[in-house]
Amino acid sequence: MTLYTIIVHSENFAGLLNQVTAVFTRRQINIESLNVSASSIPGVHKYTITAWTDKDTIEKVVKQITKKIDVLQAHYFTDDEIYQHEIALYKITTSVLESRPEVSKIIRKRSARIVEVNEVFSIVEKNGMSEDITQLFEELKAQECVLQFVRSGRVAITTSCFERVNEYLADREAKYQKEKGISD
Repeated sequence: MTLYTIIVHSENFAGLLNQVTAVFTRRQINIESLNVSASSIPGVHKYTITAWTDKDTIEKVVKQITKKIDVLQAHYFTDDEIYQHEIALYKITTSVLESRPEVSKIIRKRSARIVEVNEVFSIVEKNGMSEDITQLFEELKAQECVLQFVRSGRVAITTSCFERVNEYLADREAKYQKEKGISD
């Protein structure tokens, strides 16, 4: 099994997320993380989905997603084909932070930062790779100071020099112009 990142570009229509996740449900594939946001292209949204599966299955999943009417494009990537990042927040006990210097050393060692401190709790923020975020959680948990923990889904961009969806949209516009007999 390999952790694949699927990047889906779509128009912003209600119900599309349900259609996309249903593809995974039908194949009994668990989604590890899901992030949906506006992309750099007006009117186009970007879904970043991670799932553990094999190459044959991921190819079928991406093909099914691409067939959805409002999906512009869908592609899958391995970790070496993308740059990815996550963010995590850790709510820790302020009294433990103040009484045990090793807690602040762990935070600094993991390149995290304290963003809020009050009498009861402190908030630590960590940006980075999934493994680093998990490692900081494990180390803080061992100090028995974690009150809450939350992490974002993966955000990712390809390491390719071009964005496939831009080419697709340019081709689509050129075809539309040609069909309508519109010239420059």
